[in-house]
Amino acid sequence: MKRKLSYVLIIPGLSIILFFLIMPLINTIFPTFLANESFSLEKYSKFFNDKYFMQIFNRTFRISLISSFVCMMLGVPVAYFISRSSKKARGLLIACTVFPMLTNSVVRSFAWMNILGKNGLINKILMDFNIIEQPYKLLYTEFAIIVGSVYLFLPLMIVSLVGVMENIDNDLLEAAESLGANRLKAFFKIIFPLSIPGLIVGTVLVFTGALTAYTTPQLLGGNSNMVLATLIYQKTMSLGDWNGAAVVSTVMILTTLLVIGTINKLASRLNERGV
Repeated sequence: MKRKLSYVLIIPGLSIILFFLIMPLINTIFPTFLANESFSLEKYSKFFNDKYFMQIFNRTFRISLISSFVCMMLGVPVAYFISRSSKKARGLLIACTVFPMLTNSVVRSFAWMNILGKNGLINKILMDFNIIEQPYKLLYTEFAIIVGSVYLFLPLMIVSLVGVMENIDNDLLEAAESLGANRLKAFFKIIFPLSIPGLIVGTVLVFTGALTAYTTPQLLGGNSNMVLATLIYQKTMSLGDWNGAAVVSTVMILTTLLVIGTINKLASRLNERGV
């Protein structure tokens, strides 16, 4: 009786997921595998054989990987510092970390446009100190997109890591130090391996966010540094090619799933080796 009741309670949630998530996804992906009412991979073959599309795909993938790596390198020490702070300080630091996310991504991108522009803050400082004679082109480059993506998604990495690190007992570090390990070695032997679940979640969130972001690449990268998200916008709103946009969307979904699977396998191997 209880099992039947649990199934009945699950039905509303499953119906909502099926109607609002699964069905639109199927309606988007399924037509891309049809040509003349028969199964065909012709549209995907054209996509991967087109140099222009592959250039955009490689750029998007490269930006997402670099953004994820930078967020990981910056997020681990910051998350460790926050997790070892007092409860009051921890709450304040987490609030400061999450606070930028309360601002619209368009506003944050415009802020970086003022910083990275030819007359922006960075170029002004470099020219005032006579480090450069002419302003560098920092805006409308892949570098600008990476900077904007890191700023946009770094809080997700930090919060994911803090949630795991704050549950690691300090006694483990003290035990490692009592056995002769210094603070740095104890961190890499104790804290880092136990933080891998949070690192996986944070990396997946940053990678998928950077892969699918539209506003930041459009404003900071411009038309000369198109990514998959801006390509979808161009195909739908400018060209009216909804089928082509669906192909790009499917490629993004499959790429995300492939990367998530690779990260999970890598993490499981690291756990097996005790790294």
